[in-house]
Order: sequence, then structure tokens, then C-alpha cells
Amino acid sequence: MLDYDKEAGDYDTSRGGEARAQEAARAVLGLIPGGPGRLLDVACGTGIVTRRLAAARPELRVTGADLTPAMVRRASARLPGAIVRADSRRLPFPDGAFDAVTSIWLLHLLDPEDVGAVVGECARVLRPGGVYVTTVDKAAAHDVGSDIDTVLAARPRRPAADAAGTVTAHAARHGLGPVGHGSFRGSGQGRSPRTTIADLRRGWFTLLPPGEPRTEEFAARLAGLPDQGRPRPDPRFSLRAFRRPAQAPARTP
Repeated sequence: MLDYDKEAGDYDTSRGGEARAQEAARAVLGLIPGGPGRLLDVACGTGIVTRRLAAARPELRVTGADLTPAMVRRASARLPGAIVRADSRRLPFPDGAFDAVTSIWLLHLLDPEDVGAVVGECARVLRPGGVYVTTVDKAAAHDVGSDIDTVLAARPRRPAADAAGTVTAHAARHGLGPVGHGSFRGSGQGRSPRTTIADLRRGWFTLLPPGEPRTEEFAARLAGLPDQGRPRPDPRFSLRAFRRPAQAPARTP
């Protein structure tokens, strides 16, 4: 996994910046019911999306949580007093504390066993009737049918920990049912051959370690593609929404 303390300084500019954050926030809010309440943004990173969630819904009290100190510092500068340092597997909030919970670009980073733990924690802190929104199938979003994808088709892959079916099954085990889905464009994140070679050599493709012969074989094939600096189409990220059922009304005697 990347060192997000080191990544924090360049994180936003290397991942679509404000344009991507705007698209993400708009799509997330389209899956969250309106009205006052509390929203928790789990693994909020630099707070670039969290801030937009708060600005777009002033009636919501928005809290961000992240484990990485450098990310927490950046997010706190954007939303003073609204960011806490917390492990998403053990959230420091009581049961049913939030009307909505979001986790954007988190589950794909986790070991498979931790995905269930995080979904369980998001479900635990969600009130009855509340909604949980998360990104799914993150790696697949980057397969846009380009010549780069043709070159990389034979690369070794791990099963996706954030596959939509897997996340839906975890949600069901914690009492959450599907209520919607959406997507948004990863603005400015289209791969070029040149940037993909750099990503290979820095270890972003986890089963192709930097410096290994097979990694360099893929790099050489990518170097043979035309238009080395031209970005291919942007990825389109997928969202899933789940609701905790409202409490059943009390029976009258």
C-alpha cells in the first residue's frame, strides 16, 4: 500500500483535483436523502470531497475521519473542527450516530478481511433509516478499452476486495439493503502510456513489483504505443448505496 503520509502533499493534484472532487461530491449527494442530520465521511483523505459535501448541504453536520496524520492535517485545514483521526475498522462513534456515512476510494485499498470490518463499522454507526454510500470496483473503472488496457490485459490481478457483489454481501450481513447506485467521471485521470509506465515502476500495480523483469516487459510494450503523452479516456467510478431499515413501529397491546 502507498505511504499516504508521503502522498498527502501531491494527492489532490495527482488524482483529478477539484474537478474530480466536484464530480464525486455531486454523485454521492445524489444518493443521500435531503434534510438535516449528521454525515460521516470515512477515510476522508485531504478533505477535498468532504468540504464539498459540507458546502452543498449546509443542513448536514459533516464529520471527516482518516487514519493518516498528514491527511488529517490537510483535511482539518479545509474543515476546522470537523476532522478526527480514526481507524475505519474501529470508528470512535456510538451506534446509530449518523444519518449518512460515505467511504470514497477506501475499500479497494484494504485486505479482503478488513473490507467486511469497515462495512460493518459504517453500518454500526448508521442510524435506522440511514444511508451508506461507497465506491466499488475501483480498479475496473480504469479499464476504458484503450490500447493501454490491451497491453495490460495479461497482467496478474488480485481479486477485487471492493467488487460490487462482495460489498453488497458484506452490507447484507450487517443489515443494510441496496437502495441505489451511481457513477462519476474521474476528471483528469485518463492514463497515458508515459504515466502508466511511471505507475508501474513506482509499484502501483501491486503484483508487478518495481524492477522485476515482467514489470519491465510491460513497460517496454507500453513504450511502443503511439502518443506517449496523450491521456486516454477518463475512468468512470461506480457508487453503491445501502440503507439500514427503519425500526419497526412498536406494537399496540
